[in-house]
Amino acid sequence: MSEENPVLVDVADGIMVITLNRPAAKNAVNKALAEGVAAAIDQLESSPDIHVAIITGAGGTFCSGMDLKAFVQGEMPMVEGRGFAGLCEYRCAKPLIAAVEGYALAGGFEVAISCDLIVASDASKFGIPEVKRGLAAAAGGLIKLPKQIPQRIAKEWALTGDFVSAGRAYELGLINQVVAAGTALEGAKALAAKIAANGPLAVAKSKEVVDNAQDWTSDVMFANQNAIVTPVMNSEDAIEGATAFAEKRAPVWKGR
Repeated sequence: MSEENPVLVDVADGIMVITLNRPAAKNAVNKALAEGVAAAIDQLESSPDIHVAIITGAGGTFCSGMDLKAFVQGEMPMVEGRGFAGLCEYRCAKPLIAAVEGYALAGGFEVAISCDLIVASDASKFGIPEVKRGLAAAAGGLIKLPKQIPQRIAKEWALTGDFVSAGRAYELGLINQVVAAGTALEGAKALAAKIAANGPLAVAKSKEVVDNAQDWTSDVMFANQNAIVTPVMNSEDAIEGATAFAEKRAPVWKGR
């Protein structure tokens, strides 16, 4: 694996695997890596045959955060409209799963919590230690984390910069599965396969509702939901799903 390809992309069976590929730098995010992730997300969004993506890291580490050497030289690992790592300020229409081995720290942690689901090795570590370097977790750690775990715990992590075990993150509901070391990608692929087998329109619209529902008040939540899911209920896939169930066969989805 080479620095010439800071992001590797592989697609099989409707699943894209995006690999952060700077293992010598613990997959620290520089401008080239950010641009590579953004390009991979563009491919995911525009390809009807790709239903879900996994983000993982090469060399036994998910991502150690921003490349500080590049930062002090004036390089910002951002993509306009996408934010840090080409992802953290963007909401993907298709599901993203983080497969975490080793460290997911600082910006790496923010990449992980920007994904919809997280599968993590039992030896992995999480955290936003930016304050230890006189920085702030401004790529989503301070904004997204309090929506994903209790606010006081989020404050503790943000203010101390302490590392957190996968077990503790699982207890708090931050990650979906804890698996044996070295098997996070395998576990993420199994989870992705379950998603990819479902109706793509139904998956996309269900994700859209869950993504937005926390911002809806009770007086508008059903109206907002119905505006999104009505096309699903009236779709060709809905008829196909019911027909396939009655005929005891696997559905053939059209995404419409």
